[in-house]
Amino acid sequence: MTELTKPIAPGGTIGILGGGQLGRMTALAAAQLGYRCHIFSPDAGSSAGQVAAAVTAADYTNLEALEAFAKSIDVATFEFENIPIESIRFIEKFVSVRPGANALSAAQDRSDEKAFLEDIDVPISPYRIIECVDDLEQGLSNLGRPAVLKTARLGYDGKGQVFIDDNVDPATAYAEMGAARGVLEQWVDFKLEISVVVARSADGSSDCYTPVENQHQHHILSRTIAPARISAACVDRAETIAWRIANALEIVGLLAVEMFVTQDDEILVNEIAPRPHNSGHWTMDACATSQFDQFVRAILGLPLGSTTRHSDAIMTNLIGQDVADWESFVADDSAHMHLYGKHDARPRRKMGHVNRLYLLGSLKDRIDL
Repeated sequence: MTELTKPIAPGGTIGILGGGQLGRMTALAAAQLGYRCHIFSPDAGSSAGQVAAAVTAADYTNLEALEAFAKSIDVATFEFENIPIESIRFIEKFVSVRPGANALSAAQDRSDEKAFLEDIDVPISPYRIIECVDDLEQGLSNLGRPAVLKTARLGYDGKGQVFIDDNVDPATAYAEMGAARGVLEQWVDFKLEISVVVARSADGSSDCYTPVENQHQHHILSRTIAPARISAACVDRAETIAWRIANALEIVGLLAVEMFVTQDDEILVNEIAPRPHNSGHWTMDACATSQFDQFVRAILGLPLGSTTRHSDAIMTNLIGQDVADWESFVADDSAHMHLYGKHDARPRRKMGHVNRLYLLGSLKDRIDL
């Protein structure tokens, strides 16, 4: 499919593969700009489908449904990485997918992702590909302990990850990973975790949001602090790395880059996501242009909006039963609540988030967060 050469006018339709909250917030942003969204998801009652103009409930491998979907839209995108790459390539026969199959492929498999980052000279922690227990034992011998074993595919929010210290048996760790193929990473003694969200248009123009600090609980993002409490030199390095990756992948849309800041202020890339990202939710209330508005602009060929931050912010995820406190958030003038329309508040499930805004520059040097 030939790449789009001119912007899609308001009234057009964006096709989104995936029915989660990222698709939901993208559809809401698109509606504000005068566009419709068509959600393709196996879940007929998905979070995104609740706010979309059209929904196709079908498996991602259903070619007949994919073709009908592709012919009903003006451009396609995806809101999470676990879409079969063959499905994206099939849709590309009928309509542009932004970002395309190459960007998705680089992010779907951790081993491919590591190789790609090495090829473009992006700093990462030492790693080994693991396909059996013997590989794991040899990898631990090379990298030392502690280390982290991660499934090569389909892992997120800590799923498929095993921390290995001196007390963990390799065979037990390999079985716990839950997959035949994985990546063993040397443990990083990091000071904090940060991320950068980059927007890039088809013409190569790009902009990024300030690096933010991410705090996790049980491997799930709990809070994001904007801006990250790092030096100006670290900010520059983090943004430069993110831009390098986005340009190498020729991203059209958004790219989130998660990174570690070491005790020596070095930066190592952890992973990438070619889509809106949980750590960018703070932009919905603290920036001139939210990450979702920016995502829509980029994939439609519209001019990018300003990423200027008018406030500092702390984003807190509402996970599982946290959402039961919704009345207190609604009553709190300082809380900007965003719920995802999910009815079953299961443990570890992201039900929404709350943004709180602060005076610009007031969070940078605080040590009590």
